[in-house]
Amino acid sequence: MTMTIEPMLAANAAVFAIKNATMEGKLTVIALLLLSLFSWTIILTKFRQLVIARGATKKFLDAYASTRDPLDIQRSNQEFDGAPAYQLYIRGADELAYHLKNRPVYVADRPRAATSNLPPGAAGEHTDVLARDRSTKISIASFDAVRVTLEEAAGAEAMGLEKGMIVLSTAVAGGPFIGLLGTVWGVMSTFASIAENNSASLTTMAPGVAAALVATVTGLLVAIPAMFAYNFMVTTIRSITQELDGFATRYATQIEHVYVDNRPLAEEIKSANEALAGRIVEGLRA
Repeated sequence: MTMTIEPMLAANAAVFAIKNATMEGKLTVIALLLLSLFSWTIILTKFRQLVIARGATKKFLDAYASTRDPLDIQRSNQEFDGAPAYQLYIRGADELAYHLKNRPVYVADRPRAATSNLPPGAAGEHTDVLARDRSTKISIASFDAVRVTLEEAAGAEAMGLEKGMIVLSTAVAGGPFIGLLGTVWGVMSTFASIAENNSASLTTMAPGVAAALVATVTGLLVAIPAMFAYNFMVTTIRSITQELDGFATRYATQIEHVYVDNRPLAEEIKSANEALAGRIVEGLRA
């Protein structure tokens, strides 16, 4: 009895247990160590990603709040790497720029004055001034395409933030059960060995039971850090995602306010008729 207890007191209990573990127990511990390696890799990389995302997003939102035109940040070539909101902004700005270039709607900045009362020779000059006094906008159909792009970008950024979290949830949920499997298997092997040897003394049982319990200990050591990290990161990701959705809504509203042609149909027809009248006047003068 004394000779059996002395190694337990002299050596580390875990080392003693692993030395006496069965092949099944050692395989279980190895599997848990691999899961722990993946788990800690995700914890460190994801923590770094979230810290950068929070800081860069704050800087980007502050910069965006100081602008009036939704495209000011893109035009000034400012970059905010690591900010999900900035990536969404760039996707939306690129889509908006495409429609402004390829499907523009020209809207007069002020109502066109009638040219019939102008003195001879002034109608053509007045028409040129009005042609320059206009702004470029996009149609409602083009805005729908921009809004879909923003929704897709928001979903893609949210998925990017959640990437790898499945490993942590697996470690939290599966680690203790894998360890319990190793423990039950080790205890089963221990009792089977006792039955074969017809010996039920503590000296015979202690090494096997200790070796079996090390699997449960390892499973808990894998699951506990993963649980704390998972809860922290899920809360942080949820906060960033809500912030991203809020920005997407605000961004779309500002694009609609500045760049979307929301004139009533009657006004659009009137504007088109005025433009046609201007071209007719130019043709008669020519």
